[in-house]
Amino acid sequence: MKLQRKNRVRALAVGALAVSGALALTACGSDDTSGGGSAGAAKTSNIKCDGKGKLLASGSSAQKNAMDVWVQAYSGACKGTEINYQPTGSGAGVTTFLQGQTAFAGSDSALKPEEVAKSKKVCKGGQAIDLPMVGGPIAVGYNVPGVDNLVLDAPTLAKIFDSKITKWNDPAIKKLNPSAKLPDLKVQAFHRSDDSGTTDNFTKYLKGAAPGDWKHEPAKKWEGTGGQAASGSAGVSSQVKQTSGAISYFELSYATAGKIPTAKLNTGAKEPVDATVDNASKAISEATQVGKGDDLALKLNYTTKAEGAYPITLVTYEIACDKGNKAETLPATKSFLTYVSSKDGQASLKALGYAPLPTEIADKVRATVAKLS
Repeated sequence: MKLQRKNRVRALAVGALAVSGALALTACGSDDTSGGGSAGAAKTSNIKCDGKGKLLASGSSAQKNAMDVWVQAYSGACKGTEINYQPTGSGAGVTTFLQGQTAFAGSDSALKPEEVAKSKKVCKGGQAIDLPMVGGPIAVGYNVPGVDNLVLDAPTLAKIFDSKITKWNDPAIKKLNPSAKLPDLKVQAFHRSDDSGTTDNFTKYLKGAAPGDWKHEPAKKWEGTGGQAASGSAGVSSQVKQTSGAISYFELSYATAGKIPTAKLNTGAKEPVDATVDNASKAISEATQVGKGDDLALKLNYTTKAEGAYPITLVTYEIACDKGNKAETLPATKSFLTYVSSKDGQASLKALGYAPLPTEIADKVRATVAKLS
């Protein structure tokens, strides 16, 4: 089934990977989050097990908490299949896929044209496609003593993460928070050290909403000036948790798991907007379909002023070959992806900080998965 090019999308949510067990995947580091994988209990009664073997996967760390729940549920129901997901980051996941070591990759950014071209060497007789499976807010978490209700906007965020605002009592922050007791404390801005789709999406927001203050081009590699680096969503969120004056960006489930306060966003709407699943869904509803054929890549609206719409969002895609998948692992990978995009697979996600797929999108994703060959 194909999506129309400018199909309106109401909400997106979490997806998963399953990968070729016949090829070796070098195990990179892992993102651990306290309590991330146990927040929701997934139903398993409707899982259709198909194929056996060890499925290896890598990529987006933003979907790691969802993967924990899905892998546990699926592996428990399908005893003959073992799934090992490594949250190495979107850049590493795509690289591994393009090297032919994996059958799927998780990325918080859609593939670039040159990456699609490279994928034709891996996808024999086909090419890679983007399947949106993960949707939700990128939270801006902070650690400022005495401040539990912080409002920021795009220009101020751009200046903070480009080392142009260095103190928490800066006039720009004071203007947005007139009643807050802002301390004379150094801003400790943390960014991802690894190539990250979350970084790509966060800087796309900064560039789209504050082009006069963010001169860098969006990229998976951090291009801002100064700041400190940490690996993975778990790394930057941990630094915020333990560092006075810290601020960073990460998928909402890491803020939820770490009990880290998040900034509200002044978008120009009547009221500042919280980073919540529902508010991200309102912003994602303004996304337009830009992928062709079975490629379901989306373009987000970063300058929305709709009430209650939180525009710092990410969409994680499962990167897969439309044709040319390995016959020995194809049944199990299709079975797993069908499960995670099903109603049961999605049902436990909201408690983790993700938005379940709306029915019309889930149906189209499953239809595309069914055609993988």
